[in-house]
Amino acid sequence: MIGADMRYSPTLSICFVASFWSTSTAADVATGVELLNAGDVSGAATEFATAYEAGDGEGAFYLGRLFELGLGTEQDEMRAANLYSAAAESGSTKAQVRLGLMYHEGRVLLRDYDEGTRLLCEAADAGDSDGQLNCGLAYRAGRGVEQDDTVALSYWERAAEQGNILAMNVLGQTSISAGNMEQAANYLKQSADLGNAGGMYEYAKLLMIGSSPDPVTAYSYANLAVVRGLADAGLLRDEIEAQLSAEQIAQGQALARAWTEARIIEEDAAAQN
Repeated sequence: MIGADMRYSPTLSICFVASFWSTSTAADVATGVELLNAGDVSGAATEFATAYEAGDGEGAFYLGRLFELGLGTEQDEMRAANLYSAAAESGSTKAQVRLGLMYHEGRVLLRDYDEGTRLLCEAADAGDSDGQLNCGLAYRAGRGVEQDDTVALSYWERAAEQGNILAMNVLGQTSISAGNMEQAANYLKQSADLGNAGGMYEYAKLLMIGSSPDPVTAYSYANLAVVRGLADAGLLRDEIEAQLSAEQIAQGQALARAWTEARIIEEDAAAQN
């Protein structure tokens, strides 16, 4: 049973993550990403290869992603690592992040926290939000650098300012651990309202604790998280629903529908621009 005295016990998972695809400013790479999103893997690979041959490191990065994921080709993670290395040497921050993560993972490349963190933090200092997220995680865990929570927080804050959703979630969890529930709610609501299922779930849990719980809003966010594929949110939604009146359930469902409708309108407007 979840109630006002429910205990919240967040866990800050030290896992290192990066986005798959993002648009580059280079014409061939941008065209390749568009083709990839449209399902034309062969055409995308041609554009990435053209960019790489022209000296664009981003082309090597995206070719590496195709090999790492086995999209349109045999999966070849070592070849991907070689392409990431070439791209990183050309200044691709995305490649620095992915290569840094591979060093941390220690599965394809020998585990090397020093080199992995160097790459992650170099990308972070160049302004890459995934680099900032993961560099912060390295400082939090003391992997390849001296452990320093203050430095970790500064990197996560910079990532969140750029709209990095995972950084918002990490900052939300960190704020809860520090007892700053207001700040935690701010970060988790930002993540939730950007459509992140994890943020929705954690925000819903947060709304159920403290002196002034808001079960109706919590119910709406848990409901939203479920349809985004987060199974644990279903248990939370059902536990909250069991405590609500029929009128409150209807209010919570209406809030979830209104959120969804507003999101659809925003996405349609963005697609037309």
